Amino acid sequence: MDRYSVPKYSENKLWFQPECTGSGSDGQTGPSPRAFHIAIAIDCHMFVFGGRLGSKRLGDFWVLDTDIWQWSELTSFGDLPSPRDFAAASAVGNHKIVMYGGWDGKKWLSDVFVLDTMSLEWTELAVSGTLPPPRCGHTATMVEKRLLVYGGRGGGGPIMSDLWALKGLIEEDNESPGWTLLKLPGQAPSARCGHTVTSGGHSLLMFGGHGTGGWLSRYDVYYNDCVVLDRVSVQWKRLATNSEAPSARAYHSMTSIGSRYLLFGGFDGKVTYGDLWWLVPEDDPISKRLSTSPSKVIDESQNASEASGLRSETKENHMDGSAISELTKKLNISISFSGDDLQIIPESEDKEFLELASRITGNSTLSNKKAAQALREHWRNSNPRSIALKEIGVLLRDYQRLISRHHLANAGSHLKSAECGFTEKDTYRFYHITNASELRMSDIPTLLTEYKQLPLD
Repeated sequence: MDRYSVPKYSENKLWFQPECTGSGSDGQTGPSPRAFHIAIAIDCHMFVFGGRLGSKRLGDFWVLDTDIWQWSELTSFGDLPSPRDFAAASAVGNHKIVMYGGWDGKKWLSDVFVLDTMSLEWTELAVSGTLPPPRCGHTATMVEKRLLVYGGRGGGGPIMSDLWALKGLIEEDNESPGWTLLKLPGQAPSARCGHTVTSGGHSLLMFGGHGTGGWLSRYDVYYNDCVVLDRVSVQWKRLATNSEAPSARAYHSMTSIGSRYLLFGGFDGKVTYGDLWWLVPEDDPISKRLSTSPSKVIDESQNASEASGLRSETKENHMDGSAISELTKKLNISISFSGDDLQIIPESEDKEFLELASRITGNSTLSNKKAAQALREHWRNSNPRSIALKEIGVLLRDYQRLISRHHLANAGSHLKSAECGFTEKDTYRFYHITNASELRMSDIPTLLTEYKQLPLD
């Protein structure tokens, strides 16, 4: 899929593509294209290791700072893991990552590596006792003090259904690292790889995956079942859902957002999916407000008119509600909003404005005037894609401040009509918005264009 196919997913007003800076050893802005890598988020940083580009397994290591959208290629130390794809990893606390297994192009792996994200040192964990069979396409999920690994494809090709727990990852506990094969009661899931296991509340939710069926595993099977590992009763349970479920798939992603789960993408052996699905409690308000979007797939047999129709339906399904509000909830990002009543305050009293200026410039010693000038120049030289979500509320507030200062000085700051004081009554359409969550993603280019038309001092 080329880069020009992306906009059809952005029409739902929930997607945005930030412009990132940074460079690596080869001078590229960020990591090379890849699939089957690991990507683990800790605070505002996303760490990426390995994966595959074409037939080449990768062993490079990157971090993305999502506060400033900057990539950095990292030089790590210690026991460096070999290049691989189809590994699985999980965060351990707030500064470590554990990675298990994968495929290096010649053999399936069963090694365990721990990365300290502060010192950038890898340590291969020496695990005694019985080891799980080598595998790839499995899941690895940190639960309390244990890493749970399920399924995957093993050496020689069989797909597995075993569940293992690894202890010894928490230094303070002084436990010797060791694996335990868990056999839990209940309706255990079938053997699979390419599935997801997502932690939420008191349970782990398994969805989808790829298995085999028939005599001597002669054909492929893809799943769309939901299996729960209840952490209270410590048993497997089948999750009852409505009949209108996503189609069977593997190699998708599933993210826990409060009591909700968000499913995206996947592959079923023939079709690559680009659809989004919510899985929510039956009494969740979202189940009454949102209708299920039609599946968006990339298929060689799909023609342009079908794609256009899907884009139109998707756009209509998302017209209600605030896109920015929804997006910030999904990403768990807090952005600044104006109050219930529009209040214009000077720069010197706008703490968040000055803190953002300090972070953007990297200089906390600037006077308030110079900090304001620097931040406004930053926005003047920005494009809509480069504006971070956390900047939107601050930008809106400064937009209103500049309008008040240069166009409405004689009329006062609290105007009832958008026409008062304006030379062109429709020029500044966002002046009376009191909450940045009322904006849509499609409003950001217009807001930025209008901002750039204002005098900046």
